[in-house]
Amino acid sequence: MLLSLMCTLLAAQTAQRPAQRRRGAEGTREFLGLGRQPDAAAAARGKPLFVANCSFCHGANARGGDTGPDLLRSPVVLHDDKGEEIGPVVHNGRPARGMPAFPALTEAQLADLAEFLHMQVELAANRGTYQVKNIVTGNASAGEAYFNGPGKCNTCHSVTGDLQHIGTKHSADEIQRAFLYPSDREPPKVTVTLGSGEKITGTLKHLDDFDVSLTDAQGEFHSYAREGVKVEVEDKLAAHRRLLDQYNDSDMHNLTAYLVTLK
Repeated sequence: MLLSLMCTLLAAQTAQRPAQRRRGAEGTREFLGLGRQPDAAAAARGKPLFVANCSFCHGANARGGDTGPDLLRSPVVLHDDKGEEIGPVVHNGRPARGMPAFPALTEAQLADLAEFLHMQVELAANRGTYQVKNIVTGNASAGEAYFNGPGKCNTCHSVTGDLQHIGTKHSADEIQRAFLYPSDREPPKVTVTLGSGEKITGTLKHLDDFDVSLTDAQGEFHSYAREGVKVEVEDKLAAHRRLLDQYNDSDMHNLTAYLVTLK
């Protein structure tokens, strides 16, 4: 019963998948609620100001030093938007806590320094900015042999069809992630067999332990109680899931090395 429930829940999630989320740094920022994109030019101007005036306590990247705390965790920094919180603290200092004042810094310089701190928070918190390096370590020839041989990839994919120019369209880490953990962006097809033997096939709209609904090729909506009917949900990615249990490290890296050559 538990296995059945898990399967139906997964199928329902697939059928009701939300709109595709944006990838990369922008999508991760939106997902994590990190706020606006820091101004790179202002952050670059703020870096030498921070190094000259603040790094001896807080470290060159604001992650803490021998005497000063990690500013990436500071409520002042995290609650600030464009220097309205950071500026006064830097200008006036916090003598009671051993922080000197910096009255010589202009408003523009304080704004740039604040933007540098926001950029450090962005770089630390936004996983979308992380760069995956040295991922192409396999042998492309061995990967081609696996593609056309044991992996049987060529039975569903074509290097002159759906995979044409994939090495230009996507980075190596995106390619590897796509074949290891693929996702079907289209709702799956489902076939419902009634007690009479009649089969109704269409696009799955909803599936749970009690009901199944679909839209057939003519656009007509159908809904049935699960009791007394047979439900078969198409799984286009079944072969990928089987391979995940079969790959060894060499297979994965060799296949990646081959796919990135498809320019």
